[in-house]
Amino acid sequence: MTLDGRAAVVTGGGGYIGGAICDALAELGANIGVLDLHEESCTDAANRIKNTYHVETLPLPIDLSDHEMVTQASTTILERFGRLDIVVNCASLVGTSEVEGWAVPFPDQSVDAWQQCLAIGLTAPFFLVQACADALAASGHGSVINVGSIYGMVGPDMGLYEGTSMENPAAYAAGKGGLLNLTRWMATVLAPKVRVNAISPGGVWRNQPETFHQRYVSRTPLGRMATEEDLKGAAGFLASDLSAYVTGHNLVVDGGWTAW
Repeated sequence: MTLDGRAAVVTGGGGYIGGAICDALAELGANIGVLDLHEESCTDAANRIKNTYHVETLPLPIDLSDHEMVTQASTTILERFGRLDIVVNCASLVGTSEVEGWAVPFPDQSVDAWQQCLAIGLTAPFFLVQACADALAASGHGSVINVGSIYGMVGPDMGLYEGTSMENPAAYAAGKGGLLNLTRWMATVLAPKVRVNAISPGGVWRNQPETFHQRYVSRTPLGRMATEEDLKGAAGFLASDLSAYVTGHNLVVDGGWTAW
């Protein structure tokens, strides 16, 4: 399996999961465009990937809630690499995002936080794929990977969070659920030239409170939380020709959490 000569763009590429997906694709030979909000993390990630895997990279600091910036990003990638084969939509607000009215109890969750979550995690993927669709189709290997979540599939067990400072924002579930159905919609509309799939991770270890950790692990058939490494194989599979007859699929990487 190889992605030699192909070009990928990864939103949230300066983060933990986005960075792991960048690594997975670069390790297979793809050139990587790193899209992230913060210029420093974006540039650091691009330099690290270039020096580690000896592929071409392009850091693109971008506000994904800005439609014009999202649309321009596709043009910039094509100018840099001359092609675009893979789009990975990974950027999202997460539990630790410092947004007022976000990771707070339900009565205190704000409309502003809701709208920001959907702008980054659902609207931006729509605009980015829309802007990249022609290039993806022309590549002959067009693949879109949307990073969902088990919380786009099932409701949360709030008992996991009791006695901790952690919360589970409603907008996160709504955005991820919407992204999974957008995946199915795009898979049928962009076929047969572009494949569109999703990866839905389970809970990823982030030094969460031990109470939460033990509760989560006890409910997971494989007996642990996920790591970023667990997602690399799924990303490589969906980005490459190994999955040439796979589209509209949600590849769940959750240690069996949703199998109960």
